[in-house]
Amino acid sequence: MPWPLAPDFLAPLASWFDGARRDLPWRAADLDAPHPDPYAVLVSELMLQQTQVATVIPYFARWMARFPTPTALAAADEDTVHKAWEGLGYYRRARFLRAASASVAAEGWPGSLEGLASLPGLGPYTAAAVGSIAFQWPTPALDGNAFRVLARLLALEGDPKGRATDLRTWLAPALSIHGPSRTTQALMELGATVCTPLPACGRCPLADGCGARKAGRTAEIPPPARRTQVREIALWLLAVEADGQLLLHPPSDKGLLAGLWRWPTLEAVPVVAPPSAHILPPLTAWPGWTQVYTHRREAVSPLHLALPERFAEAEGLRWVPRGDLPALALGKRDQRLRDLLDTPGATPLEAPDPAALLGLLRAGGAPSA
Repeated sequence: MPWPLAPDFLAPLASWFDGARRDLPWRAADLDAPHPDPYAVLVSELMLQQTQVATVIPYFARWMARFPTPTALAAADEDTVHKAWEGLGYYRRARFLRAASASVAAEGWPGSLEGLASLPGLGPYTAAAVGSIAFQWPTPALDGNAFRVLARLLALEGDPKGRATDLRTWLAPALSIHGPSRTTQALMELGATVCTPLPACGRCPLADGCGARKAGRTAEIPPPARRTQVREIALWLLAVEADGQLLLHPPSDKGLLAGLWRWPTLEAVPVVAPPSAHILPPLTAWPGWTQVYTHRREAVSPLHLALPERFAEAEGLRWVPRGDLPALALGKRDQRLRDLLDTPGATPLEAPDPAALLGLLRAGGAPSA
């Protein structure tokens, strides 16, 4: 059965959005004109990837105060950028944003969707979102919310992402007629606030024409995404201190925590004998926690190892003055241990043997994670 014409089908969205739109700091007041600050749109779109709006809002405000233009961000060093991003996660986004800003600062904004897509870190969705919201180009942007809305409206079977090309073609005339920025943001807003995984159909301006609602299938359209298998691991997270300095891994270019300083880690063994009172150097521990990443789940046990003096740092490790810790960009897991260092700990009931741990660090560092 052919799909209805998008401009007619989606017409109620415009008036609904005028009354329902959230006041977001990156959202322009006038949705019928090009955005007064395309850079703000770029920053918000990269921050919003895999991060909730409520989390992004304070980060966006601080970011724009510190790096108000692409030129200001391009001029900042990578450590400063990562520190400003600290806590948002997925730090690769910060590096992409800085690289894209450097390109814009040097060459200006691209004049086409293809040009936007060529900027670092801008895939098809982000390029289309910036094109429609910042420049009023009729470039349909399909995020997870928009895919869910359209799958239900059109009663699509299977994963709607497999119909992305058809859906963009179908949407484009609606953007041209009702306004690219207004229509794009209205679809996103509808998915974020009304057509959620548990939809509030009674508040939806498109409910009367919704194919999934008519068929009583809103719970099964779209089908749940397949869950990625999560690797589980138990880790000792180690703060090794001597002479007022702490041992850390400096930032690397690749990996889960690329661009961040990291504490050494050691995979926890299932059974470890309790330490004897006479064992030196002393270990201090705090209650552990579970750290969750996209493909990884860590049972983290934080430890502090106090040494009488520093040893020659092995490759991949660096002694850092304790007073410098607040200025270093750390991921959420490593921030927690940094903060614990200023709180009382206890003698651990279970821990790796301090002498063996020290030997491992001297030889080349505990396996990083």
